[in-house]
Amino acid sequence: MEYAVVKIGGSQYKIKEGDEFEVDRLPQKEGEEIELTEVLLVVDDGEVKIGQPQVLEATVKAKIISHFKGEKIRVSRFKAKSRYRKVRGFRPYLTKIKIEKIDVV
Repeated sequence: MEYAVVKIGGSQYKIKEGDEFEVDRLPQKEGEEIELTEVLLVVDDGEVKIGQPQVLEATVKAKIISHFKGEKIRVSRFKAKSRYRKVRGFRPYLTKIKIEKIDVV
């Protein structure tokens, strides 16, 4: 299996077996295995399968490694000529997952 494109939590990711990457927080616990069924595209030995909107015969098995908070993002507001300045911080909750296997029936 070369690679696939999956949809996780409203975002699309290009994945390969063995990849580790960060996604928005998932509800499952650390160490749990999850199955991703929203596979949008699969490339296998040069053969491309494009979903309309999903490739129904493809699934991706992944494992949740950890939950953590991402880097702080600073958001500032400013109004000219009135000495108004506000700075707020935001740290997104993220989940690190590892792709175990990409299956195509």
